[in-house]
Amino acid sequence: MTNEYVLILDFGGQYNQLIARRVRECNVYCEVKPYDKVTIDEIKALAPKGIIFTGGPQSVYGEDAPSVSKEIFELGIPVLGICYGSQLMAHVLGGKVETCTVSEYGKTETVYDKNCVLFGGVKELPEKAVSWMSHTDFISAVPEGFKIAAHTANCPCAAMYNEEKRLYAVQFHPEVNHTQFGVDMLGSFLKNVCECTGDWTMENYAERAIREIREKVGDGKVLLALSGGVDSSVLAALLSKAVGRQLTCIFVDHGFMRKNEGDEVEAAFSDWDINFVRVNAKDRFMEKLRGVSDPETKRKTIGEEFIRVFEAEAKKIGKVDFLAQGTIYPDVIESGAGDAAVIKSHHNVGGLPDYVDFKEIIEPLRMLFKDETRKLGQELGLSETLVWRQPFPGPGLAIRIIGEITDEKLEILQDADWIFREEIAKAGLDRSINQYFAVLTNNRSVGVMGDFRTYDYTLALRAVETTDFMTAEFSRIPYEVLEICSRRIVNEVKNINRVCYDITTKPPATIEWE
Repeated sequence: MTNEYVLILDFGGQYNQLIARRVRECNVYCEVKPYDKVTIDEIKALAPKGIIFTGGPQSVYGEDAPSVSKEIFELGIPVLGICYGSQLMAHVLGGKVETCTVSEYGKTETVYDKNCVLFGGVKELPEKAVSWMSHTDFISAVPEGFKIAAHTANCPCAAMYNEEKRLYAVQFHPEVNHTQFGVDMLGSFLKNVCECTGDWTMENYAERAIREIREKVGDGKVLLALSGGVDSSVLAALLSKAVGRQLTCIFVDHGFMRKNEGDEVEAAFSDWDINFVRVNAKDRFMEKLRGVSDPETKRKTIGEEFIRVFEAEAKKIGKVDFLAQGTIYPDVIESGAGDAAVIKSHHNVGGLPDYVDFKEIIEPLRMLFKDETRKLGQELGLSETLVWRQPFPGPGLAIRIIGEITDEKLEILQDADWIFREEIAKAGLDRSINQYFAVLTNNRSVGVMGDFRTYDYTLALRAVETTDFMTAEFSRIPYEVLEICSRRIVNEVKNINRVCYDITTKPPATIEWE
């Protein structure tokens, strides 16, 4: 590892990947690994500047509860425990953890001791501030050598530390925006305890990635699945700088693009010095998805068919050694790793078939979050239009149509989605809302159009605001904008008589419906 490195041990909590995002905001590279998949010897070999324990849903004193060897605290590596991680530290080192008399959830006034470097290193932090709590257990007795560094009205130990051994623990979640100065607290741990200088930048990443791609590819040929979205466009720029004309970009128009988008993608890359091939494959994909309504089956079917199309195109252009994909870190996380739950299979991760007719698949963006990918695009000189293009899933509108896909449903959704996006742009909200789109549900309801009864589809609108796409808040679109969208969609798009707006956050929902 050429960059400073922090290891995040995952105990199954809902905010685990957000911790990684916050660490990287502090310009420190980190990776999340399942707690039971990394041995002490492997940790020694990784030589991290620090280790962070995440939260988790279990009780540390429960049977079969996730745990770690006491040896991890004896490596001389700084450790920060968060929520479950803090209780685990206390439990393993001889403290006591019990069930709360009063559980704490949400925003909680917290009193801090600024003699602790986590808090003293944040000059703006007052003695009392709000933290985000989510726990039913608490540390009732700290281990020998530890001091309490924070408390709340119902939690006597909201933070503890052993300065000599560089062990720190917080019951609250500093990675969540609702914790005031939370990211600064993480930054204080990284800078003042782990002694990180912050050498993780997209400029450094671009230089290293280009060098590594050249070494791996040599004089081989690379085939890129170019969707025209942010991820694949950034990857196209990265690969173009690394291997030039050895790269062929295949744009597979599966027929599930947004209205006019196939032509727009082709036009966007028309002036690039790359081999660009557009494949119109709608009929092929529609045939494979005939009768399919399950979202996971849709994703896996589309993933496999993508590979088969690429294989066919590769044969036309001669021997191709590498298949490149714009997989990013949230794709990997949500597709599940180790014992982690699969939220949804991404067509370029969990949807891959067992056999792929290429020497190797390369995914240079695999460890980047969405906002890091955009920064990399800017570093590589991509146009603002491409860098800030609306995120669009690989399976396209196929997973925004609930139930079986038909030509009629595709046309309905394309027209409705186009109106929604047009009105958002007119309202000047297209840059402040991070992702917005329409979903054609499989529900029909009774309506009235003029003097006639209708029984047509319900359309859902979805818009979210997020920095990392691991968590998201629904966007507070003004009612007057939503009203215009609803009126236009119902009046201009046949077979829709009802429009709903999704006001669910992530979690518990995902951004996409399928």
